[in-house]
Amino acid sequence: MLDLVLDEGSFLSWDDAPLRSPDVDTAPGYATDLERAAQKSGVDEAVVTGEGTLRGRRVVLIACEFDFLAGSIGIAAAERIVSAIERATAERLPILASPTSGGTRMQEGTVAFLQMVKISAAVAGHKTAGLPYLVYLRHPTTGGVFASWGSLGHVSVAEPGALIGFLGPRVYEALYDAPFPEGVQVSENLAERGMIDGVVVPGEVRDLTATALRVLCEDPPDDDEPTPPPGPVPEPESDTGEAPGAWDAITRSRRRDRPGARAFLDRVATDLVRLSGTGQGEDSGALLLSLARFRGRSAVVLAQDRDAEHESHPLGPSALRSARRGMRIAAELGVPLVLLIDTRGAALSQEAEEGGLAGEIARSLADLVTLPTPTVSVILGQGTGGAALALLPADRVLCARHGWLAPLPPEGASAILHHDTSRAAEVAATQGVTSADLAAAGIVDVVVPERPDAADEPDAFCDRLADAVASALIEVRRRPPERRYSQRMSRYRHLGLP
Repeated sequence: MLDLVLDEGSFLSWDDAPLRSPDVDTAPGYATDLERAAQKSGVDEAVVTGEGTLRGRRVVLIACEFDFLAGSIGIAAAERIVSAIERATAERLPILASPTSGGTRMQEGTVAFLQMVKISAAVAGHKTAGLPYLVYLRHPTTGGVFASWGSLGHVSVAEPGALIGFLGPRVYEALYDAPFPEGVQVSENLAERGMIDGVVVPGEVRDLTATALRVLCEDPPDDDEPTPPPGPVPEPESDTGEAPGAWDAITRSRRRDRPGARAFLDRVATDLVRLSGTGQGEDSGALLLSLARFRGRSAVVLAQDRDAEHESHPLGPSALRSARRGMRIAAELGVPLVLLIDTRGAALSQEAEEGGLAGEIARSLADLVTLPTPTVSVILGQGTGGAALALLPADRVLCARHGWLAPLPPEGASAILHHDTSRAAEVAATQGVTSADLAAAGIVDVVVPERPDAADEPDAFCDRLADAVASALIEVRRRPPERRYSQRMSRYRHLGLP
């Protein structure tokens, strides 16, 4: 891992301190096992720690050596891990953790098992300090290692085909006299189910780590500025055209060839790292969670993917739980949050109701409106119902000219008011849904032009919107945190009042 990730010749070991020897008399032959493991592996413990540079940036690396007693973690190895994490926190350095382990060292028993607590606490402290913690899981990673420092990454990826799981299959087979189901504890399955963010071959870990750190760190080592540049904030191009009619805007926003969030990110975002799901076994596919930069401005991005949102992948509770994961990453690391709204509405199903959809909307709203980091929302197209509202409250709100926001699709509102859907256009015209209406009501700060329609000029529109997003990020980052928070709360506290 050292040679794969770090700049050549840059590694500096942090393992010079003498190891705290555990009680080796607890298991017969354990002292001999330690000696043989050291001879076999060429290292003195199952963990190697140290620092190096990655494209000029100081990075801490904590990696397991599987040849040392299957990478198992005992008291000495745990102390080495925690000491490295605490030093990285004190020196404000990002960490790349790369475990490969059978789990707790059985020769040291219950006390070794309890080392998971202090390792998890150290990782939590590092993250609380606003510092990145990235994880690359190698084959195999099981037991207490996966259930502690292997599962706490801001970004977590794994080696292709790696065995990743809590209970090792050999233990399962011994306990239950049956083989463990195939394909469950495999990195590809975990990625598909939103447990990890992806599967990455070892040769690509360096690029992924460097890209993620360019977004997540405040001190890029190159000529990019860590803070907004001095001088006036660039004014986004204003929409001077005639305000669109409600039904016209809604019809245009539904064009299949209109650029959605995925097309926008592919066109304008640099240093793009796509994350996956909640990290807890859910990934609806209807929400994109990414790290990205817009015109050099870093952000965590939450994007409703209109192209992925359909009957088999509706925007349901798991999508909002993925969104809340993105909010947590932004809050922990102090990175601005950009939210792209484009949805036909939340899932209407038994599964969504029983999965807590209403509660997830409420929690998303509460998390977002109180988030300590700068926030920018963009109504890119359709803004239907609670699913759209859950990503709306922000320090700066942008809206495409033909974007709109309504409590229900107009057909649904017509059904409530007139008991059929035929008067959808009429109802929409009375609800103040258009970009011009939203700007007049103080809901939207900037209307981004379409000439005449985003679908007719997709690249130009995406570029124009990227400029507006970058300008908004600069503007909100310049506000002192206390003023930014009070202004956000005041905005929504007094919305609609005379």
